[in-house]
Amino acid sequence: MKVSNYNINLEEAAKEINEKNYKKILLQLPEGLKIYAADFVNFLENKTDAEFIVYADPCFGACDIVASDIKDIGVDFIVQIGHLPILSLKNTEPPTMFINASVDFDVEKLIKKVVPKLDSNKIGLVSTAQHVHLLEKVRKSLLEENFEVLIGKGDERVDAKGQILGCNFSAASKIKDEVDVFLFIGSGTFHPLGVLINTKKPVISFDPYTNQVMKKELETMKDKVLRQRYAAIAKSKDAEAFGILIGTKKGQKRTDLALKLKDIIDSNNKKSYFIALDFFSSQFLEGFTDIDCFVSTACSRIAVDDYLSYKKPIITPIELEIVFDKRNWDDYRLDEILS
Repeated sequence: MKVSNYNINLEEAAKEINEKNYKKILLQLPEGLKIYAADFVNFLENKTDAEFIVYADPCFGACDIVASDIKDIGVDFIVQIGHLPILSLKNTEPPTMFINASVDFDVEKLIKKVVPKLDSNKIGLVSTAQHVHLLEKVRKSLLEENFEVLIGKGDERVDAKGQILGCNFSAASKIKDEVDVFLFIGSGTFHPLGVLINTKKPVISFDPYTNQVMKKELETMKDKVLRQRYAAIAKSKDAEAFGILIGTKKGQKRTDLALKLKDIIDSNNKKSYFIALDFFSSQFLEGFTDIDCFVSTACSRIAVDDYLSYKKPIITPIELEIVFDKRNWDDYRLDEILS
Protein backbone atom coordinates (compact mmCIF):
# COMPACT_ATOMS: atom_id res chain seq x y z
CA MET A 1 0.00 0.00 0.00
CA LYS A 2 1.03 3.63 -0.42
CA VAL A 3 0.57 6.32 2.23
CA SER A 4 1.81 9.82 1.52
CA ASN A 5 5.22 9.30 -0.16
CA TYR A 6 5.82 5.92 1.45
CA ASN A 7 5.64 2.55 -0.30
CA ILE A 8 4.88 -0.07 2.35
CA ASN A 9 4.48 -3.71 1.37
CA LEU A 10 1.85 -4.77 3.90
CA GLU A 11 0.74 -7.49 1.50
CA GLU A 12 3.89 -9.37 2.53
CA ALA A 13 2.89 -9.09 6.19
CA ALA A 14 -0.66 -10.26 5.46
CA LYS A 15 0.68 -13.27 3.56
CA GLU A 16 2.95 -14.27 6.46
CA ILE A 17 0.13 -13.85 8.99
CA ASN A 18 -2.20 -16.06 6.98
CA GLU A 19 0.40 -18.73 6.20
CA LYS A 20 1.52 -19.03 9.84
CA ASN A 21 -2.02 -18.61 11.19
CA TYR A 22 -0.99 -15.87 13.63
CA LYS A 23 -3.90 -14.61 15.72
CA LYS A 24 -2.77 -11.53 17.64
CA ILE A 25 -0.36 -9.11 15.97
CA LEU A 26 1.54 -6.16 17.39
CA LEU A 27 2.25 -3.26 15.01
CA GLN A 28 5.34 -1.26 15.95
CA LEU A 29 5.69 2.12 14.23
CA PRO A 30 8.12 5.04 14.29
CA GLU A 31 6.64 8.38 15.32
CA GLY A 32 6.30 9.65 11.76
CA LEU A 33 4.08 6.75 10.70
CA LYS A 34 1.71 6.66 13.68
CA ILE A 35 -0.70 8.99 11.88
CA TYR A 36 -1.32 6.09 9.48
CA ALA A 37 -1.88 3.47 12.19
CA ALA A 38 -5.61 3.17 11.50
CA ASP A 39 -4.92 2.74 7.77
CA PHE A 40 -2.47 -0.07 8.48
CA VAL A 41 -4.85 -1.85 10.83
CA ASN A 42 -7.82 -1.50 8.45
CA PHE A 43 -5.77 -2.87 5.55
CA LEU A 44 -4.53 -5.88 7.49
CA GLU A 45 -7.94 -6.61 9.02
CA ASN A 46 -9.37 -6.83 5.51
CA LYS A 47 -6.60 -9.24 4.44
CA THR A 48 -6.47 -11.50 7.52
CA ASP A 49 -8.54 -12.86 10.40
CA ALA A 50 -6.06 -11.65 13.01
CA GLU A 51 -6.46 -9.13 15.82
CA PHE A 52 -4.14 -6.11 15.86
CA ILE A 53 -2.60 -4.04 18.64
CA VAL A 54 -0.67 -0.82 17.89
CA TYR A 55 2.34 -0.28 20.15
CA ALA A 56 2.46 3.34 21.31
CA ASP A 57 5.93 3.45 22.86
CA PRO A 58 8.58 5.18 20.71
CA CYS A 59 10.36 3.04 18.12
CA PHE A 60 13.88 4.29 17.36
CA GLY A 61 14.87 1.79 14.70
CA ALA A 62 15.31 -1.88 13.89
CA CYS A 63 17.45 -2.17 17.04
CA ASP A 64 14.37 -1.32 19.11
CA ILE A 65 12.66 -4.71 19.06
CA VAL A 66 9.78 -5.08 21.49
CA ALA A 67 10.73 -7.06 24.58
CA SER A 68 9.65 -10.68 24.93
CA ASP A 69 7.24 -9.86 27.77
CA ILE A 70 4.81 -8.66 25.08
CA LYS A 71 3.82 -12.34 24.93
CA ASP A 72 2.02 -11.82 28.23
CA ILE A 73 -0.81 -10.09 26.35
CA GLY A 74 -1.05 -12.91 23.87
CA VAL A 75 0.91 -11.44 20.95
CA ASP A 76 2.33 -14.15 18.70
CA PHE A 77 3.77 -12.00 15.89
CA ILE A 78 5.23 -8.49 15.54
CA VAL A 79 5.26 -6.34 12.41
CA GLN A 80 7.69 -3.41 12.63
CA ILE A 81 6.98 -0.90 9.88
CA GLY A 82 9.50 1.64 8.62
CA HIS A 83 12.85 -0.12 8.93
CA LEU A 84 15.01 -2.77 7.34
CA PRO A 85 16.12 -5.57 9.66
CA ILE A 86 19.41 -5.72 11.51
CA LEU A 87 20.68 -9.02 10.16
CA SER A 88 22.65 -9.99 13.26
CA LEU A 89 19.49 -9.86 15.41
CA LYS A 90 17.89 -13.23 14.80
CA ASN A 91 15.46 -15.60 16.51
CA THR A 92 13.38 -12.88 18.13
CA GLU A 93 10.53 -14.03 20.32
CA PRO A 94 7.77 -13.45 19.33
CA PRO A 95 8.89 -13.51 15.66
CA THR A 96 9.33 -10.06 14.13
CA MET A 97 8.86 -9.05 10.49
CA PHE A 98 10.35 -5.79 9.23
CA ILE A 99 8.44 -3.93 6.52
CA ASN A 100 10.40 -1.03 5.04
CA ALA A 101 8.81 2.31 4.18
CA SER A 102 10.63 3.19 0.98
CA VAL A 103 10.40 6.58 -0.72
CA ASP A 104 11.01 7.17 -4.42
CA PHE A 105 12.60 10.32 -5.81
CA ASP A 106 13.47 11.79 -9.18
CA VAL A 107 16.97 10.51 -9.97
CA GLU A 108 17.41 12.91 -12.87
CA LYS A 109 16.66 15.84 -10.59
CA LEU A 110 19.33 14.56 -8.20
CA ILE A 111 21.85 14.30 -11.03
CA LYS A 112 21.18 17.89 -12.17
CA LYS A 113 21.58 19.24 -8.63
CA VAL A 114 24.56 17.17 -7.53
CA VAL A 115 26.86 16.84 -10.57
CA PRO A 116 27.87 20.56 -10.58
CA LYS A 117 28.93 20.13 -6.93
CA LEU A 118 31.14 17.12 -7.57
CA ASP A 119 34.78 18.11 -8.05
CA SER A 120 36.08 14.56 -7.57
CA ASN A 121 35.77 11.59 -9.87
CA LYS A 122 35.54 8.65 -7.46
CA ILE A 123 32.24 8.66 -5.59
CA GLY A 124 30.88 6.44 -2.84
CA LEU A 125 27.08 6.19 -2.59
CA VAL A 126 25.32 5.79 0.76
CA SER A 127 21.75 6.23 1.94
CA THR A 128 19.22 5.24 4.60
CA ALA A 129 16.65 2.45 4.41
CA GLN A 130 14.06 4.68 2.72
CA HIS A 131 16.13 5.24 -0.43
CA VAL A 132 18.64 2.39 -0.82
CA HIS A 133 16.43 0.72 -3.43
CA LEU A 134 17.34 3.53 -5.86
CA LEU A 135 21.12 3.59 -5.30
CA GLU A 136 21.83 1.34 -8.27
CA LYS A 137 19.81 3.63 -10.53
CA VAL A 138 21.77 6.63 -9.22
CA ARG A 139 25.03 4.75 -9.78
CA LYS A 140 24.18 4.08 -13.45
CA SER A 141 23.22 7.71 -14.02
CA LEU A 142 26.51 8.91 -12.54
CA LEU A 143 28.43 6.41 -14.67
CA GLU A 144 26.85 8.03 -17.72
CA GLU A 145 28.33 11.32 -16.48
CA ASN A 146 31.79 9.66 -16.49
CA PHE A 147 32.15 9.26 -12.71
CA GLU A 148 33.53 6.19 -11.00
CA VAL A 149 30.94 5.03 -8.49
CA LEU A 150 31.12 2.51 -5.65
CA ILE A 151 28.39 1.20 -3.35
CA GLY A 152 29.82 -0.51 -0.28
CA LYS A 153 28.39 -3.48 1.59
CA GLY A 154 28.19 -2.95 5.32
CA ASP A 155 28.78 -5.53 8.05
CA GLU A 156 26.35 -8.13 9.36
CA ARG A 157 24.11 -5.55 11.05
CA VAL A 158 23.30 -3.92 7.72
CA ASP A 159 20.63 -5.34 5.42
CA ALA A 160 21.09 -3.47 2.12
CA LYS A 161 24.11 -2.51 0.06
CA GLY A 162 24.99 1.15 0.58
CA GLN A 163 22.79 1.44 3.67
CA ILE A 164 24.09 3.31 6.70
CA LEU A 165 22.53 3.46 10.16
CA GLY A 166 22.84 6.12 12.82
CA CYS A 167 25.02 3.62 14.69
CA ASN A 168 26.81 1.94 11.79
CA PHE A 169 28.72 3.56 8.92
CA SER A 170 30.48 0.38 7.77
CA ALA A 171 29.08 0.59 4.22
CA ALA A 172 31.07 3.82 3.88
CA SER A 173 34.12 2.86 5.94
CA LYS A 174 34.78 -0.26 3.86
CA ILE A 175 35.27 1.77 0.67
CA LYS A 176 36.70 5.02 2.09
CA ASP A 177 40.16 4.35 0.67
CA GLU A 178 38.73 3.77 -2.82
CA VAL A 179 36.72 6.99 -3.16
CA ASP A 180 37.38 10.74 -3.04
CA VAL A 181 33.94 11.86 -1.85
CA PHE A 182 30.71 10.36 -0.55
CA LEU A 183 27.25 11.23 -1.83
CA PHE A 184 24.63 10.71 0.85
CA ILE A 185 20.96 10.57 -0.16
CA GLY A 186 18.44 11.20 2.59
CA SER A 187 17.07 13.70 5.06
CA GLY A 188 18.67 14.98 8.24
CA THR A 189 22.30 15.63 9.06
CA PHE A 190 23.36 12.96 11.56
CA HIS A 191 23.98 10.21 8.98
CA PRO A 192 26.12 12.30 6.60
CA LEU A 193 27.97 13.82 9.58
CA GLY A 194 28.77 10.31 10.77
CA VAL A 195 30.23 9.44 7.38
CA LEU A 196 32.17 12.72 7.29
CA ILE A 197 33.67 12.30 10.77
CA ASN A 198 34.38 8.56 10.66
CA THR A 199 35.78 8.30 7.13
CA LYS A 200 37.46 11.72 7.09
CA LYS A 201 36.33 12.07 3.48
CA PRO A 202 34.22 14.96 2.06
CA VAL A 203 30.48 14.33 1.98
CA ILE A 204 27.80 15.86 -0.25
CA SER A 205 24.26 15.38 1.01
CA PHE A 206 21.16 15.41 -1.21
CA ASP A 207 17.77 15.66 0.49
CA PRO A 208 15.17 14.17 -1.89
CA TYR A 209 12.32 15.80 0.05
CA THR A 210 13.60 19.36 -0.36
CA ASN A 211 16.00 18.88 -3.32
CA GLN A 212 18.66 20.67 -1.27
CA VAL A 213 22.37 19.90 -1.56
CA MET A 214 24.76 20.41 1.37
CA LYS A 215 28.53 20.27 1.59
CA LYS A 216 30.02 23.34 3.30
CA GLU A 217 27.13 23.28 5.78
CA LEU A 218 28.11 19.76 6.84
CA GLU A 219 31.68 20.88 7.49
CA THR A 220 30.37 23.68 9.71
CA MET A 221 28.13 21.24 11.61
CA LYS A 222 31.03 18.82 11.98
CA ASP A 223 33.17 21.50 13.62
CA LYS A 224 30.33 22.35 16.03
CA VAL A 225 29.80 18.70 16.99
CA LEU A 226 33.51 18.11 17.54
CA ARG A 227 33.77 21.19 19.76
CA GLN A 228 30.87 19.89 21.87
CA ARG A 229 32.42 16.44 22.13
CA TYR A 230 35.82 17.88 23.07
CA ALA A 231 34.14 19.93 25.81
CA ALA A 232 32.36 16.84 27.17
CA ILE A 233 35.64 14.92 27.26
CA ALA A 234 37.40 17.80 29.02
CA LYS A 235 34.69 17.95 31.71
CA SER A 236 34.85 14.18 32.19
CA LYS A 237 38.55 14.27 33.02
CA ASP A 238 37.66 15.73 36.43
CA ALA A 239 35.04 13.06 37.21
CA GLU A 240 35.54 10.74 40.17
CA ALA A 241 32.43 8.56 39.73
CA PHE A 242 31.19 7.23 36.40
CA GLY A 243 27.79 5.77 35.60
CA ILE A 244 28.04 3.17 32.83
CA LEU A 245 24.70 3.13 31.04
CA ILE A 246 23.56 -0.25 29.69
CA GLY A 247 20.63 -0.15 27.28
CA THR A 248 18.17 -3.03 27.57
CA LYS A 249 16.93 -2.80 23.96
CA LYS A 250 17.92 -5.98 22.16
CA GLY A 251 19.78 -4.21 19.34
CA GLN A 252 21.65 -1.80 21.61
CA LYS A 253 22.74 -4.08 24.44
CA ARG A 254 26.54 -4.09 24.77
CA THR A 255 27.17 -5.70 28.14
CA ASP A 256 30.66 -6.95 27.24
CA LEU A 257 31.67 -3.42 26.27
CA ALA A 258 30.30 -2.11 29.58
CA LEU A 259 32.53 -4.57 31.45
CA LYS A 260 35.59 -3.40 29.50
CA LEU A 261 34.79 0.23 30.30
CA LYS A 262 34.50 -0.62 33.99
CA ASP A 263 37.98 -2.14 33.89
CA ILE A 264 39.36 1.07 32.35
CA ILE A 265 37.69 3.26 34.97
CA ASP A 266 38.57 1.07 37.95
CA SER A 267 42.20 0.70 36.83
CA ASN A 268 42.47 4.50 37.01
CA ASN A 269 41.31 4.51 40.64
CA LYS A 270 37.91 5.97 39.83
CA LYS A 271 34.50 4.65 40.92
CA SER A 272 32.14 3.07 38.41
CA TYR A 273 28.52 1.95 38.61
CA PHE A 274 26.34 0.06 36.11
CA ILE A 275 22.97 1.66 35.37
CA ALA A 276 20.46 -0.15 33.14
CA LEU A 277 17.59 1.56 31.33
CA ASP A 278 15.38 1.04 28.29
CA PHE A 279 14.21 4.57 27.47
CA PHE A 280 16.92 7.21 27.73
CA SER A 281 15.99 10.59 29.16
CA SER A 282 18.14 13.07 31.05
CA GLN A 283 15.49 13.47 33.74
CA PHE A 284 15.68 9.75 34.61
CA LEU A 285 19.35 10.20 35.51
CA GLU A 286 19.11 13.41 37.55
CA GLY A 287 18.54 11.43 40.75
CA PHE A 288 22.01 9.89 40.55
CA THR A 289 23.63 12.79 42.37
CA ASP A 290 26.83 10.92 43.21
CA ILE A 291 27.65 10.33 39.54
CA ASP A 292 29.89 12.89 37.85
CA CYS A 293 29.81 11.53 34.30
CA PHE A 294 27.70 9.07 32.33
CA VAL A 295 29.10 6.72 29.66
CA SER A 296 26.49 5.36 27.25
CA THR A 297 26.96 1.91 25.75
CA ALA A 298 23.47 2.00 24.17
CA CYS A 299 22.38 3.97 21.09
CA SER A 300 25.38 5.71 19.61
CA ARG A 301 23.42 8.91 19.00
CA ILE A 302 22.32 9.62 22.58
CA ALA A 303 25.46 11.41 23.75
CA VAL A 304 25.65 13.53 20.57
CA ASP A 305 22.01 14.33 19.83
CA ASP A 306 20.95 14.96 23.43
CA TYR A 307 24.18 16.57 24.66
CA LEU A 308 22.56 19.85 25.75
CA SER A 309 19.74 18.21 27.74
CA TYR A 310 22.10 16.55 30.26
CA LYS A 311 23.30 18.53 33.26
CA LYS A 312 26.33 16.27 33.63
CA PRO A 313 28.60 15.16 30.79
CA ILE A 314 27.49 12.08 28.88
CA ILE A 315 30.14 10.51 26.70
CA THR A 316 30.64 7.53 24.39
CA PRO A 317 32.98 4.53 24.91
CA ILE A 318 35.46 6.01 22.42
CA GLU A 319 35.43 9.29 24.33
CA LEU A 320 36.07 7.47 27.61
CA GLU A 321 39.21 6.01 26.03
CA ILE A 322 40.34 9.57 25.26
CA VAL A 323 39.59 10.66 28.84
CA PHE A 324 42.00 8.01 30.16
CA ASP A 325 44.59 8.41 27.39
CA LYS A 326 43.79 5.07 25.75
CA ARG A 327 43.14 6.88 22.47
CA ASN A 328 44.33 10.15 20.94
CA TRP A 329 41.93 12.95 19.99
CA ASP A 330 43.32 12.77 16.46
CA ASP A 331 41.84 9.26 16.27
CA TYR A 332 38.39 10.48 17.29
CA ARG A 333 35.28 9.05 15.63
CA LEU A 334 31.63 8.68 16.43
CA ASP A 335 30.68 5.57 18.37
CA GLU A 336 29.33 2.70 16.26
CA ILE A 337 27.59 -0.58 17.03
CA LEU A 338 29.31 -3.02 14.71
CA SER A 339 28.73 -6.74 14.29
